[in-house]
Amino acid sequence: MTEQIFPTKGNLMKARKTLALCRMGYDLMDRKRNILIREMMQLMEKAQELRNSVEETYREAYSALQDANVTLGVIDNLAESVPVEDGVEITYRSVMGVDIPNVTLTANKKYFVPYGFYATNSQLDKAYVSFSKVKAITIMLAEVDNSIYRLAIAIKKAQRRANALQNILIPKFEGTVSYIIDSLEEKDREEFSRLKVIKSYKLKKSNK
Repeated sequence: MTEQIFPTKGNLMKARKTLALCRMGYDLMDRKRNILIREMMQLMEKAQELRNSVEETYREAYSALQDANVTLGVIDNLAESVPVEDGVEITYRSVMGVDIPNVTLTANKKYFVPYGFYATNSQLDKAYVSFSKVKAITIMLAEVDNSIYRLAIAIKKAQRRANALQNILIPKFEGTVSYIIDSLEEKDREEFSRLKVIKSYKLKKSNK
């Protein structure tokens, strides 16, 4: 043993208490890791669905935009009428101590379509609706991807701590407890033998 431990009953109680705490800590870390993994796997399935959806929506949006450019000419002036999005809000929920973002998009109720209908057509309307869908799906995908990233970091930390408890601390204190118990038992045997010798010597002396 690298650390000098005196084999006393007090140290045995301390070692047993620490060992129990290490085992409880490992159980908690293992449970936390499993819950986080389950949460991340669910989000990964959702992320894949969103990626497939956003790719298809982007194709539709750019196709509609191309059609609008062909029928209306380059629509830079109309695009400039679309206001900057400022309705994104981020809150957080906790999963086993990990802050998971919740991103919401609040629609601006002041307008529905930010351009007039006189000099436009249905192709531009389709492009606008498609890109609005892209915006909403992109926000959801950003939320899920960020959540997966945070969960992956937390899982890695939980795994590292669980490994340290399982492979280092728990064996160490198991060894300490075993060492103290063996030492105390050896001391008891020595004490018993010593008392036996003393008793035998007194009996011999009293018989003389």
